Amino acid sequence: MGRMRVDELVRRCFLVGACAPLVLLAGCPQETAASAGKTPVSATAPTVSAPTDAAAQATATAAQAADAAANEAKAAKAQQLIRQVEEIYARGVENYRAQHLDAARQDFDLAVDTMLTSGMDLKGDAQLSEEFDRLLNQVNSLEMDALKQGNGLSPAVEAAPLDTAEEVTFPANPELTAKVSAELKTTKSDFPLVVNDYVAGFISYFTNSREGHAHLLRSLERAGKYKDMIQKDLSDAGVPQDLIYLAVAESGFQPQVVNAQSGAGGMWQFMPFQGAYGLARNGWFDERFDPEKSSKAYARYMKTLYNQFGDWYLAMAAYNWGPGNVQRAVMRTGYADFWELYRRNALPTATKNYVPGIIAAIIMAKNPQQYGLDKLVPMDPVVFDTIHVDYAIDMRLVADVTDARVEEIVALNPSLLRMRTPADIPFDLHVPVGTKEVYDDRMKNIPEEKRATWRFHTVKPGETLSGIAVALHANQAEIAETNGIGTTASVNPGDELVIPIATSMASGSHPQLYSIRRGDTLVTVADRFNVSVEDLRHWNHLTSSSTSAMGVGRKLRVSEPVRLAPATRGRKARGPRPLRESAMDAAKSAAEMGRNSTIHAGASVGESAGGTASSHRSKASGSRSKMSAKQSRAHHATPTAKKSSNTASASSKKSAKKKTQKAAR
Repeated sequence: MGRMRVDELVRRCFLVGACAPLVLLAGCPQETAASAGKTPVSATAPTVSAPTDAAAQATATAAQAADAAANEAKAAKAQQLIRQVEEIYARGVENYRAQHLDAARQDFDLAVDTMLTSGMDLKGDAQLSEEFDRLLNQVNSLEMDALKQGNGLSPAVEAAPLDTAEEVTFPANPELTAKVSAELKTTKSDFPLVVNDYVAGFISYFTNSREGHAHLLRSLERAGKYKDMIQKDLSDAGVPQDLIYLAVAESGFQPQVVNAQSGAGGMWQFMPFQGAYGLARNGWFDERFDPEKSSKAYARYMKTLYNQFGDWYLAMAAYNWGPGNVQRAVMRTGYADFWELYRRNALPTATKNYVPGIIAAIIMAKNPQQYGLDKLVPMDPVVFDTIHVDYAIDMRLVADVTDARVEEIVALNPSLLRMRTPADIPFDLHVPVGTKEVYDDRMKNIPEEKRATWRFHTVKPGETLSGIAVALHANQAEIAETNGIGTTASVNPGDELVIPIATSMASGSHPQLYSIRRGDTLVTVADRFNVSVEDLRHWNHLTSSSTSAMGVGRKLRVSEPVRLAPATRGRKARGPRPLRESAMDAAKSAAEMGRNSTIHAGASVGESAGGTASSHRSKASGSRSKMSAKQSRAHHATPTAKKSSNTASASSKKSAKKKTQKAAR
């Protein structure tokens, strides 16, 4: 029995020893169970990887090729549009040089319209955006009389008072200086007035020069139209109200003024940068010509300049020459004083004339009896109601429903470049004061989509339905149907009629061209497009009733061009006016200067692009010892921030303060 147990034990041990390798190979039960739930690494890998990568790469390559082709096609289309616009513009320039002013005006209109109606993204496409801005600048920089003669609605523009001062280096007149100094003691002003030989020289010019005195007189008369509004804007911004007279130098208080060389425009002569100074500018309107909005921008900018320099004379100099240039002059000389910079020839002649000329105008305006201005009669303030529109409406219709003349509506909306508002951009439409309610009431009967073409008419004594239809190029039956009356019904004085006009026939729509056919005459073409022969002659600069001389296939305009435009000054062309920074660039500039600011007017390409224009001005000043006031006005520059920080500016002021105590003001 014992032996059997021993044998059994031996056998079992043998079996355990024999199975040990199998146990080691299989692992422990816990590990096996745990690993049974895991997926082998190889099971997660794709069975075939190379073909999939190649397919994805091929798809990406195809997509890139498609995008490139689309971009190339888009660029080609843009180039085609640009070529087309340039051809039209070049034709306008040829007509302009040939003194065919009406034809030139129409070509410029058509060039702008071609871009606006192209259906392409003028803002999103860089080359189209650049072309559109350049086109507007080119058109505005030409003599705008060529653009206004076709409608006769834009006002005549005369030179600003400083434009008439050909030479502004006057001999010292101690007697006059003393006289003005005595008067200044009783002169009330919120602006720090000063009298010296430079200021006295301009006072003498504006007093004794027949031309200078006349221009100053008319400028101060026009100031009455906007004085209350501008002074409120200046006061709200914390700027001396007497800085309103800076407009004497800039524009003579004329809101629709364009510098032919530089494109600077408006009462405050802002440069045409998109969105600069918080002012909108597009193919339909330009808020630089809006007295209300541009004056607010001017007030903000002058406050910015004062915050930067801490001195109103330096702020004025910076408005003319550019903050960056003035800052460098201060740091170079150590004098934060305008008159000391003047004496040290640290300023261009342009700026040296600018500040004393404006101070002289302020002193004379404050003392009218002493300077022959006591009979001055300021123009009545411009007042209006404002209607916010986001639809296209023709100015003729606005005049119709407000019982005003078209010229009056145009004058109330000097920022509007065309005879109608845009369809997709909000616009603040100005109408005669007290007419907003009648405008709203009468406009209810005219569908919004028809307001760019339809008219409104109040029947006058002796008028008939047929006569009204002929006068407004409308259809008598359509007038009757629209107004719910019989075709042969009589109309009475005072009756109000909505006049439907087909879009293709509407005066004020986009200019249309008709290809002349064999046998056409002005009479047959006029009948076909429901316009008058006189209009066709006017729009196409024709003197004959036959179109045969123009040739078959020649283009004939069959609707009135619609662009209104500001005018350049009536005197000689002024020198090139440097470009100014955009509001965004200005903000960056102000940040680098350690200031919080938005930038205005005087911004030169030289300052914003490394000083090219600035150095050009310096050379020009060096080659001529004297610069006319007219030229001085053309030298506004844009602030840059290359130079100093807030610390540097404060340091220069601190060091300069000691020196300025000795400087005569």
